[in-house]
Amino acid sequence: MPYPEGHKLKVRGKIIESAAQAFRTNGIRDISVPFIMKGAGLTHGGFYAHFDNKEQLVAEACRYAINDTISFLQEVADQENAAPKINAVIDYYLSSYHRDKTEMGCILPALSSEIARSSDEVRQVFTHELERMIDFISKVAKVDTAIGSALLSTMVGTLVLARSVNDSKLSDSFLAAGKQHAKELIKT
Repeated sequence: MPYPEGHKLKVRGKIIESAAQAFRTNGIRDISVPFIMKGAGLTHGGFYAHFDNKEQLVAEACRYAINDTISFLQEVADQENAAPKINAVIDYYLSSYHRDKTEMGCILPALSSEIARSSDEVRQVFTHELERMIDFISKVAKVDTAIGSALLSTMVGTLVLARSVNDSKLSDSFLAAGKQHAKELIKT
């Protein structure tokens, strides 16, 4: 009996979602195809029916994760009644909740260092998605992309450092300082 129409696309989506979650939490190098497929509720033998290789999956997972992050941050901004709406985005992005929920957080702080050593295909997709994120931040902040780039860099760098230390007070101080500096960037 044949699969229903759209089945292959649905399965591919489950694999990409599983990969994005795994990469957000553990990076690229330490995650195997069988681990991703198990997370999608599938056997690893079916992987190559959907992707040519792991690099292609990494690229698709980056697209998915950035779309997910932009959609979520847009909801955060839309729920903010006071101006500027970017403050709500900054407060969420640099929150202890976002710091601690790596599996559903922004993929930029999770993968940037590994992407620098990835294939040109992955780096091209990552670059495009990073530009989309900068455009989104710039639009919500109502600033040009130069300031938007600085703002996003501040937010991502702050989150990387906050996640890197094992001292909760130091981590919280990074988040607080990052929020303050990010908000000062948009006042100029």
